[in-house]
Amino acid sequence: MRSSNPVFSRRGFSRGGGYAGFDPGPQAGAAQGNPYASNPGYAGNPYAQPTNPYAQGGPGLQQGYQQAPAQTGRMTIDDVVSRTGITLGLLIIAAGAAWALELPVGIGFGAGLVAMVLGLIQAFKARPTPALILAYAVFEGLFLGVISQAYNSIARGAPMQAVLGTMVVFVGVLIAYRTRLIRVDQRFVRFVVAAGIGFVLLMAVNLMFAAFGGGDGLGFRSGGLGIVFGIIGVVLGAAYLALDFKQIEDGVRYGAPREESWLAAFGLTMSLVWIYTEILRIIAILNND
Repeated sequence: MRSSNPVFSRRGFSRGGGYAGFDPGPQAGAAQGNPYASNPGYAGNPYAQPTNPYAQGGPGLQQGYQQAPAQTGRMTIDDVVSRTGITLGLLIIAAGAAWALELPVGIGFGAGLVAMVLGLIQAFKARPTPALILAYAVFEGLFLGVISQAYNSIARGAPMQAVLGTMVVFVGVLIAYRTRLIRVDQRFVRFVVAAGIGFVLLMAVNLMFAAFGGGDGLGFRSGGLGIVFGIIGVVLGAAYLALDFKQIEDGVRYGAPREESWLAAFGLTMSLVWIYTEILRIIAILNND
């Protein structure tokens, strides 16, 4: 399973520019799209099992390579749920502490900067580091607690409305994904990644203009234009959730190592934070107007 969180981790792209098995490369004939088939050992895939229909007939299996014991150290949905619960739980606790202590805005933005750096470090690491992911959750929670309190002073009740909105988006995307109303194919992935990169770059330019020119920069975060871009941000966050669900499904199906469940928790957390902040901004703009 590969992470597809909004920092555009290089782990979000499979070998050869593919993604989550959509472009498995020269071994496609042997693995039939298994994103883990190109790991060392296939031939001799350490994740391959005798019951895996995607690995049967592969040259490595036919040549008598040793297979890992079935269900040993493999990622499961329970692993993903538990680790996501731990990550989100720490984030919520940190956010609640920041709110209760009424931390200054400067500390909140400092925590947000640290969270961004930790997230980028994890995104470019070859393997997941639970301590790094949990530290990211704590600092991200401090940042969210501070900005949520700030937005609450502008639009009372906005943080709770944003939480409810985020939950609705999550459930909606999950239902749409499970019923295949959303089909995560190669075209979908390319469009979402390209749109996400463009969105982040545009917001970064807007932030630079705001920092050096004052006001709201190019105006992408206020008024009617701010609402439009906020809705685009929510839609992109929902699309990244769909990518996360696809990667979790592939990871469980193809026998990804259990440690990959931490990357699933990391990706889901980042997608939910993205959606929450965009909804929070939209609510604040509507109330301010």
